[in-house]
Amino acid sequence: MLLTAEQEARQIISNAKNLKLTRLKQAKEEAEREVKLYHSNMEAAHQKKISETSGSSGSNVKRLDEETAMRIQSLKESASRVSSDVVAMLIKHVTTVKA
Repeated sequence: MLLTAEQEARQIISNAKNLKLTRLKQAKEEAEREVKLYHSNMEAAHQKKISETSGSSGSNVKRLDEETAMRIQSLKESASRVSSDVVAMLIKHVTTVKA
């Protein structure tokens, strides 16, 4: 009876080890598939970005020119809004005599 219980315990342990090895192999295969999928997605995104930037250098220049013009206009507007305040502040400090 003790021998039978021992054999059953060995069988249970052996089955558990085999199941564990099977699960580990499955997990490894799944991880490899995920890595390959991630790699292919990243490669596709990289190729897309390269094709977008290399094929449209003229449009990039045009876009940058437009952005620059907008920023210059914004700075001119800001300067015109505060210029009277700056002039008044300068006149005040220049004409004020401190004893």
